[in-house]
Amino acid sequence: MAIFNYNSERPFRGDPDLHLHYWGREQCLPGHFFGPGVRDVYKIHFIHEGTGTVSVGEQTHILQAGQAFITYPHIVTSYAADLSKPWTYSWVAFTGVQVSYILSKTSLSPEQPIFPMDEQLMPNLYERLTEAADTSDCLDLPLKAIMYDFFSLLLQEVPAVPDVLPLPRQKSIYVEQSLHFLHTHYCENISVEMLSSSLKLDRKYLSSLFKRTIGMPPQQYLLNYRIAKACELLTETLCTIGEISRSVGYQDPLLFSRMFKKVKGCSPKEYRVRHLENDIVL
Repeated sequence: MAIFNYNSERPFRGDPDLHLHYWGREQCLPGHFFGPGVRDVYKIHFIHEGTGTVSVGEQTHILQAGQAFITYPHIVTSYAADLSKPWTYSWVAFTGVQVSYILSKTSLSPEQPIFPMDEQLMPNLYERLTEAADTSDCLDLPLKAIMYDFFSLLLQEVPAVPDVLPLPRQKSIYVEQSLHFLHTHYCENISVEMLSSSLKLDRKYLSSLFKRTIGMPPQQYLLNYRIAKACELLTETLCTIGEISRSVGYQDPLLFSRMFKKVKGCSPKEYRVRHLENDIVL
């Protein structure tokens, strides 16, 4: 019988860095299976007893107690309990904008989803999450703290080996790291030189790679991202134009207004007024 636990708290924003949706545990019946199918979340199963198989594409893996496997969103996967020694497993299901970046620091991939459990945290992760949910009034934060502990341990257990990563995946990781850098530091006075230096890559190479993958150079992406954040502040806060300008990386409000108009076709003040008028009409 499966035991499900759900995180009833919604994330504080639409694109949280990490959000645990649910977790659970099940002593499976012989031959119990999932798939082939897809989910829209990441899901990790920890095998506590018994055996089973996991199939992704043309790869099939046999697992036993002491191992774990991860399934990726929108990747067709199937798994089944053994007919004679069906597994007992626990699981966690999560999403978040930082997850792909965290996993890029490991040797895991949809084709290679298996990793060993450690001896302390992973076997008891279900119990730790359940205890936190039972004893805390603010549910999401303690759950997230436990999940970050898990990911920190995962990075130690299955670290990436950059020298043997396939070239296309390595390039993808560079772009993911670039996006993380821009999303984290957009409110600061940053440049493409600083970005390429942080990744220890040639500036021209990184710009070319970024443009081929994202469809625009990093400078344009940063501008669009800053203006998108400015639009949120204009419509959701009472901050002044100067405060918003500095919050999205422009110390000069005049320069900010000029760049805002370049992207949106109107000044920040006009954008705020139009949005307010639309709200009133609605």
